[in-house]
Amino acid sequence: RNLLDRDTFSKSDPICVLYTQAVGNKEWREFGRTEVIDNTLNPDFVRKFIMDYFFEERENLRFDFYDVDSKSPNLSKHDFLGQMFCTLGEIVGSQGSRLEKSIVGIPGKKCGTVIVTAEELGCCRDSVLMQFCANKLDKKDFFGKSDPFLVFHRSNEDGSFTICHKTEVVKNTLNPVWQAFKISVRALCNGDYDRTIKIEVYDWDRDGSHDFIGEFTTSYRELSRGQSQFNVYEVINPKKKGKKKKYVNSGTVTLLSFLIETEVSFLDYIKGGTQINFTVAIDFTASNGNPSQPTSLHYMNPYQLNAYGMALRAVGEIIQDYDSDKMFPALGFGARLPPDGRVSHEFALNGNPQNPYCHGIDGVMEAYYRSLKSVQLYGPTNFAPVINHVARYAASVKDGSQYFVLLIITDGVISDMAQTKESIVNASKLPMSIIIVGVGPAEFDAMEELDGDVVRISSRGRFAERDIVQFVPFRDYIDRSGNHVLSMARLAKDVLAEIPEQFLSYMRVRGIKPSPAPPPYTPPMHVLQTQI
Repeated sequence: RNLLDRDTFSKSDPICVLYTQAVGNKEWREFGRTEVIDNTLNPDFVRKFIMDYFFEERENLRFDFYDVDSKSPNLSKHDFLGQMFCTLGEIVGSQGSRLEKSIVGIPGKKCGTVIVTAEELGCCRDSVLMQFCANKLDKKDFFGKSDPFLVFHRSNEDGSFTICHKTEVVKNTLNPVWQAFKISVRALCNGDYDRTIKIEVYDWDRDGSHDFIGEFTTSYRELSRGQSQFNVYEVINPKKKGKKKKYVNSGTVTLLSFLIETEVSFLDYIKGGTQINFTVAIDFTASNGNPSQPTSLHYMNPYQLNAYGMALRAVGEIIQDYDSDKMFPALGFGARLPPDGRVSHEFALNGNPQNPYCHGIDGVMEAYYRSLKSVQLYGPTNFAPVINHVARYAASVKDGSQYFVLLIITDGVISDMAQTKESIVNASKLPMSIIIVGVGPAEFDAMEELDGDVVRISSRGRFAERDIVQFVPFRDYIDRSGNHVLSMARLAKDVLAEIPEQFLSYMRVRGIKPSPAPPPYTPPMHVLQTQI
């Protein structure tokens, strides 16, 4: 409310960016952004942030506001409107889980206030696809007819309303037919079928001062009856109704269709038996330093794991729960192999190219230490061969029964960028994801490019079908106090966080549904012969 006005000829176009602060380090990480709302100093943002809430953890939050001036995703290109700091506990603990706080950050200026509400999500996974049309809406424009759009609000526990959907604008008509849209039942009514849903009808105006045509209320239960006489609504403008004796309505809105779809989750696939295959690839290039020296990233310290060992364990110990046979292929790249010293970019750590599988994370660690003693660190740093190695397996099972995760641990500067991009673009069509952990002090700019979070990765004009790479620098997780448990839990959480979504995006694009969960096992009954 009452944001600063930074635009000369119109009002600001605000966006809100949420940052969270990781446990133990003070670095702020962007969590997400709302949509941009044009021409207003009092925006009601629709896009929500879904966060985990733990009573026993302090989750610091920072909300930054900007006036968006161009299409650039780079925030420094836009005008800063101020910020607000709070904790998740503060929001949840406020009366009605609604926190109102001043926006600060621009000296000598009142920057307005922000209202943040939190609502615990019911675990309803349905979505609905619905379509509306309207008839004989009020004419609001001096020239031409109205340009109507609908705004949906769900009611909260305290009787207030939260915006949850806006339709597109249909130009110059009093009888619009809006496109069908999909919304989760959670967003529409928080899974409560009888909760009020308020729908407002507006006439769009270029300057952002949209004219109110009227409103009506309904509920999920009413809408779920589908197209029927119950789902034709009179649009009422209370002001007009109060003033005019003969006022009937400002038009009608009709529900044309209502289809329920159940959204499936990552765990539905896991329950249905989909296996996650975990492969590790380790960088054996000379830039890591001589393994017998304490300065080496591959130093074999008898008392504690080196960075490679720590990253491997952190990620592996979580993933191994989803892999029933616990057999993991472990590969190395960038070393000269005995006996003839040939350089290899995909060799089996256990020395058996026919069967590179190691048993459990302990088996992988053992093979890693063994190969450090037998191979010579060399170069260059090529990723493409190990990515293609896993892609060959992934290409042979595209039915959704298996998904492949490749963990590459590297000290850095990549030598085969073009080939690696090509491999990733090809792999993005396959059931696989790639996690890259960068160890050591190198600059990891190239890895950020592969990550594809900001700009989708491309090779020779072809773009990756989906984002499948997640990169993190190990140094962001080193705990100065030596408490590696906490820091490694964070590392694992961060690199694995995107996997379920990447997994689901593959399944969705391919139209693969989860297999039904197998029935609980019951031992066979012995048929007893009874004599009568």
